[in-house]
Amino acid sequence: MTNQEIFDLMDRFQRSSLRSMKLSCQDFSIELEQSAPAAAAAAPEAVPAPAAAAPAPQPENPVISAPLVGTYYAASAPDQPPFVAPGDRVKKGQTVCLIEAMKMMSEVPAPCDCVIEEVLKANGALTAFGEPLFRYRPC
Repeated sequence: MTNQEIFDLMDRFQRSSLRSMKLSCQDFSIELEQSAPAAAAAAPEAVPAPAAAAPAPQPENPVISAPLVGTYYAASAPDQPPFVAPGDRVKKGQTVCLIEAMKMMSEVPAPCDCVIEEVLKANGALTAFGEPLFRYRPC
């Protein structure tokens, strides 16, 4: 199974109503699990919110998010230049970074032809699933 197929599977699983899934093929196995949405009945009594509560700021451009939990790497090796930098024009599918999880390196591809506006993670930083890595502008 290719990295792109795994990313597609994870994306479809995240958008589905399934809570868990296990897939095994030959010498490959993947197990996905989502937490159930919080039930309204389980919520504590409503407490009035402060009047000055402002909504969270929305990003002005779309983001490339981490497809898995792991360590973010901007380059293929410490002595190599980063895959992308702000202002770089990239093609759909082009590798923008690597994420290491359990000694396995996974390439993160650009979702479309775009210009990288901002790099949001530092090299070597831990990243959570779905955490924004890059802000980009579609071409």
